[in-house]
Amino acid sequence: MTQTQRFGRRLPWYRVLGTGALVLAVGTGGALAWNAPDVAASPPAAASSANASPTSYDAATKSGRDVGKTFQHAFAKVRDVRMHYVTGGSGPALVLLHGWPQTWYEWHKIMPALAKHHTVYALDLPGLGDSEGAPPSFDKKTLARYVHGLLRDRIGLKQFDLVAHDLGAGVGFQYASQFPDQVKSYVHMDYPLPGRKLPAAQYRSFSWHMAFNSQKKIPEQLVDNRGDVREYLTGFYPQVAFGGSAFGGTRTESPFTRAETDEYLRTYSRPGVLHAGFELYRTLDKDERDNIAARSVNTRTLLLTATGSLAATRPTLEPKLTRITRAVEIPKSGHWLAEENPEAVTREILAFTGKDT
Repeated sequence: MTQTQRFGRRLPWYRVLGTGALVLAVGTGGALAWNAPDVAASPPAAASSANASPTSYDAATKSGRDVGKTFQHAFAKVRDVRMHYVTGGSGPALVLLHGWPQTWYEWHKIMPALAKHHTVYALDLPGLGDSEGAPPSFDKKTLARYVHGLLRDRIGLKQFDLVAHDLGAGVGFQYASQFPDQVKSYVHMDYPLPGRKLPAAQYRSFSWHMAFNSQKKIPEQLVDNRGDVREYLTGFYPQVAFGGSAFGGTRTESPFTRAETDEYLRTYSRPGVLHAGFELYRTLDKDERDNIAARSVNTRTLLLTATGSLAATRPTLEPKLTRITRAVEIPKSGHWLAEENPEAVTREILAFTGKDT
């Protein structure tokens, strides 16, 4: 696919060579009621010691300075999945949904600032991160129902502001469509939406990683050990960063530190989590059908994209997200918005949720 073929418009800045889980065009408080038996922070048995292994679920927050001081880990059973989330702060509830290949930890740079104004809940999606077990399908409609089971049925949130990135934004859209009364405002970050404007087959043609991740069995067979996962992550992250090959650049340096990469490696090295990540792509055809059938979302929406991606991303959203009141390209940022320009992302989110810095 050439640069002039994308949605019938010319995008001279963009190259399709390698992209983030987004990468097509790259291109919100409520009452809190704790249900102690369901949501008490009970760590997995293997990591229950006070001297938990460096590979445990709290490895990143133990040495995470502000994140470690402010946030706590918790687990809750939703059907057949034991879901993990990190929470802290005070004020109206704000929920964060991550993308691929990341976890709740993608938000760690902005969570302390958000927590000054919100009670923040950063989730690991079902089957990913430190959530244990697998849902029957990884289509985003099903995942949204699991997220609802956690937020409404276990934690007890009646309303909240919702922020979602990448494939997590596929879940975010489905959540806002299925449970509109819960979502006060919605921030959709750098994810073109599969649907009539963007069929799944066309979506997969935009990047080698989308086509590769969608194959049955082959990804797990080729990326089959910790070393392979590290090579995949460290090779992929720079491609969709600002100045990377997905944007026509030559960048080879990862936007993440080794410690940050190690945290993602910790979870994606587990066969079940790695498989779950690939399943996010294998279900894009069902996502297309579900999005077409979904109820349109009239929730006040903020759209954030990478630099240069807004014009190609917005048309895929507007048929279903009918109330985009603000749309912004994050300056000097590729796909990893919250990590590449955390200050700008924080300002946009807090201004949009009514808590401007």
